[in-house]
Amino acid sequence: MPPRHSRTPSARRPGTARPGTASKPSRPRRRKPGSRFDRLNLLYRVSDVLHATLNPQEALQGIVRESVRAMGASSGSLALVNPTNGLLEIQACEGLPARAGDLKLRVGEGITGWVVRTGQAARVGDVRADPRYVMVRPEVRSEMAVPLGMHGDVSGVINVDSERAEAFSEEDLELLTELARQASRVIQNTWLYEQLRRKARLFESLVSVGQAISSTVGLDDVLGVITREACQLMNSRMCSLFLVDDAGSGLELRAHHGAGAAYRLKPPLSVAESLMGTVVRRKKPLQVENVQTDPRYQHADVARQEGLVSLLSVPLLFNADAIGTVNVYTGTAHVFSNEEIRILSALAALSAIAIEKARLYERIVDMEELLRQNERLSALGLLAAEVAHEVRNPLTVMKLLYHSLDLQFAPDDPRARDARVISEKMDHLNRIVERILDFARSNEPELRPVDINQVLDEMSLLVRHKLNHQQVTLVRQLAHGLPPVMADAGLLAQAFLNLVLNAVQAMPRGGRLTVTTRAVPTTRPHSTPSRVAVEFEDTGEGMRQDRQHQVFGSLLKTTRTRGTGLGLAIVRRVLEAHRGNLEIHSRPGQGTLIRLLLPAQ
Repeated sequence: MPPRHSRTPSARRPGTARPGTASKPSRPRRRKPGSRFDRLNLLYRVSDVLHATLNPQEALQGIVRESVRAMGASSGSLALVNPTNGLLEIQACEGLPARAGDLKLRVGEGITGWVVRTGQAARVGDVRADPRYVMVRPEVRSEMAVPLGMHGDVSGVINVDSERAEAFSEEDLELLTELARQASRVIQNTWLYEQLRRKARLFESLVSVGQAISSTVGLDDVLGVITREACQLMNSRMCSLFLVDDAGSGLELRAHHGAGAAYRLKPPLSVAESLMGTVVRRKKPLQVENVQTDPRYQHADVARQEGLVSLLSVPLLFNADAIGTVNVYTGTAHVFSNEEIRILSALAALSAIAIEKARLYERIVDMEELLRQNERLSALGLLAAEVAHEVRNPLTVMKLLYHSLDLQFAPDDPRARDARVISEKMDHLNRIVERILDFARSNEPELRPVDINQVLDEMSLLVRHKLNHQQVTLVRQLAHGLPPVMADAGLLAQAFLNLVLNAVQAMPRGGRLTVTTRAVPTTRPHSTPSRVAVEFEDTGEGMRQDRQHQVFGSLLKTTRTRGTGLGLAIVRRVLEAHRGNLEIHSRPGQGTLIRLLLPAQ
């Protein structure tokens, strides 16, 4: 038979005690393992426990618990060097009083500080005789501490204590050193997992902000999403967002998450003088370790009242211009790592796009309202012109008839004065009519080579929000290589816009609008196209045959119950000015197709 030491730890169920070892591993003062096999088996069990979690705090607590159990110690702790202040701080402990977590040691102070400074393990049989010892529990008589090394540097200490003098042997020190090596790998893996988890959380936040960009929410809603996501992503106490005002000299608080009344009510900041103004001017991130004591921070009293300590501020950059800042605050002293700065900067870059998109959407809404007002004014001008034209015809007849009467009265006859007044008022009315016609008369179009597809692209961009709101799908089937047409691009855009708006009105429950362009060849073979066709086809209510003949007719003869019919009259006049033709095909309940034919260059 092979010797007993040839068996591997995996040959036995983890947690099963061998003869000669304590039957209950959970007892803090069990008999320590004696043989080499016992120690290997113990390391295997400890490794199994330590690798059972990826939560950093749970892993640290498990390391301390298993170290105390393996060494038969009465208490233990794990301390790490805080990169912010350089102090050793207890991150996990077992068997120590609650206040032990508040203990902070300088590197070199105490036995644990000495281990960090020298990188050597320490075994003290009687702590009362060691001047390095810093007492935490008066019952402690012996102590053992080994360094935790990560990436070649000592970053912490595992420490175990016993209430018995000379409680630990050299073999115990070797075993704890091996436990520390395993613990270092566990800590490194859990921290790596935490970094990956935070990166995954970053992607989730970027998706959330991206959804805000693609949605039709207002600017305030977008800013609220940004601050909420930044606060959660950075695990911070509070997040705020400032935007540069219209004058470019001030920063206004536009959104916040977790801010109290004191912070919300503080006055606007100056771009030239404030700390966050420095971020805007330099277009680079800036961090402050403690805003309560830093002289550059203008509202230290507010920071103390709100419990804000460390600050990271990054610029909101759009097209190389800083439009504001995103700021995260922590409740304790913290030095932001390069990874954290990159994360918040990435979120700020996407947030700047969301802000500009929301601002653009608000401007488009304003422009749509202005467009509707201009359309009504344009229609009113056309209506006034037609009214003036209709009034001028009977007025001309009245003048002719009046003059044909050749009314002659004696100078002292009162009727002579009445006849003169009638003649003057008819002349007055005629001048008013002429002025109205002169004002409403369209100027001749300025004809230049125009790309029809480009005009339609620009028009589609203008009406896309209205189409989405009305649940109308726009389908564009634009032919490539169309010849240019001699036209006034502005007048054509006005005609196309009126046709789109008319189609939307015909689809109150939504539908599909198809815009098609194509070249219309001449009858002669191998000749260039003589005309370009632009078609607007909707899936709306359609029109009767008699209605089709009236739709582009006089404004005063419309019988529409919704709208005024003015937009289609504008289309007719634009086509006439461009020597184009117009066709309409429609059937009730099956939609309408309107085809415009424009001469090619």
